[in-house]
Amino acid sequence: MDFLMFQLVQESKTPLYEQLYRAIKEAIINGTIEEGIKLPSKRKLADYLAVSQTTIEFAYSQLVAEGFISSEPRRGYFVQNLEELAIIEQDTSFITQEANNTPNFSVDFSPGKIDTDSFPFAIWRKYAKDIVNDEHKDLLQLGHPQGDYELRQQISSYLFQSRGVKSTPEQIILGSGTEQIMPLIIQLLGDKTVYGFENPGYPLTHHLFFKDSRMSVPIPVDNDGVIVAKLEQTSANVMYVTPSHQFPTGAVLAATRRSQLLAWAYQQDNRYIIEDDYDSEFRYTGKPIPSLQGIDQNERVIYLSTFSKSLMPALRIAYAVLPKSLILQYKKRFSYYSATVPRMDQHILANFMEEGYFAKHLNRMRKIYKRKLEIITKTIMEYEPTVTISGEQAGMHILLTIRTTKTETELVKLAEQSNIRIYGLLEYTSAELDEKMNPRLVLGFGGLKTEQVASSIHQLMHALEITKAP
Repeated sequence: MDFLMFQLVQESKTPLYEQLYRAIKEAIINGTIEEGIKLPSKRKLADYLAVSQTTIEFAYSQLVAEGFISSEPRRGYFVQNLEELAIIEQDTSFITQEANNTPNFSVDFSPGKIDTDSFPFAIWRKYAKDIVNDEHKDLLQLGHPQGDYELRQQISSYLFQSRGVKSTPEQIILGSGTEQIMPLIIQLLGDKTVYGFENPGYPLTHHLFFKDSRMSVPIPVDNDGVIVAKLEQTSANVMYVTPSHQFPTGAVLAATRRSQLLAWAYQQDNRYIIEDDYDSEFRYTGKPIPSLQGIDQNERVIYLSTFSKSLMPALRIAYAVLPKSLILQYKKRFSYYSATVPRMDQHILANFMEEGYFAKHLNRMRKIYKRKLEIITKTIMEYEPTVTISGEQAGMHILLTIRTTKTETELVKLAEQSNIRIYGLLEYTSAELDEKMNPRLVLGFGGLKTEQVASSIHQLMHALEITKAP
């Protein structure tokens, strides 16, 4: 396999799978890898290059999609005839493989998964059936640019009761996901904005803030959340935070830092806080922590959330509550805009919330996820002190700290070799962390079946070569 000895740079901003895809493609074009040659299996090449099989899977899939190689069942991957390809020499953006082609892991600890077995399909189907009839033919037309009033009204009421968020329906904008709303907020805040964002943190925001060389500053996170003292040392004037359950560390922003962060925002007129409250519905210890927006006295907090965790990721409904000054600017600048959420979905959800089923569903899911977390905690105790848990107060993921000589990359690879998906904390960092620490793994438990939680943890520990405490 010497012809596949590529130099992959772990520290590069370009993902490993894209580096590999480009290297193989270039080798095929220049003739280093000749037509008809069989490429190594995903497992063999992953071992040879010391990367995950997922990296190889993504690279091979893109090469297949572009026709440079072919996949033959039970035989493998073969280099194709270049004369049959129309090769355009240009730097094209890498296209990742479609979701239905991604590896099917036997155990998936992805933090974005939910419990699909507990979704109230019968009730949701009833509201969907009620909406799809002639009486609601007006829903075939475009609705309000910010989203239909009925849903915004339900969201406003829900947020006040559950999170203490102060809003009117007029302050709420709807969009098909955080990745659709965030660019609108970025445009609204202007080109001269300097963003602070959590490190480690949500990968989407890292991508958005780095896009087009936009000025951005990573702010470190510790056990009490984002370190505001570090923020105060920068030129940032907008700070993106996940205070109720920091992603991915699970830290809850301490009360003193909440006050400190708000005080920072109040010091200058152009300072704002973007509060992403993405999974605040699920808190398992103590009283609910109020939102930053709810205790903000000067309207400097932009509140952002979604129904991805509370209902389902596929619903694609997120929302933002803008301060009064910003919503006025929004109406002027985006009057041409059409809400990207289908109106029928909006009204199904509005009716679901109005009749109280959303609250009932949350109460049920809170108990289910709490039970899963209890099983995880009890099971992990068998492996202490080698493995410890943090970030378990809320949400649908926790952080595992592993006392081992292995690196995070090695642990993730060991898990993948046992057909288990898990992510290392370093995958969510955008800059080098200040301190040397033990490997840490982000363990999402939302998608695990309750009866399989304990066995899934044992499988993971076995894959990581971790034995129970004597």
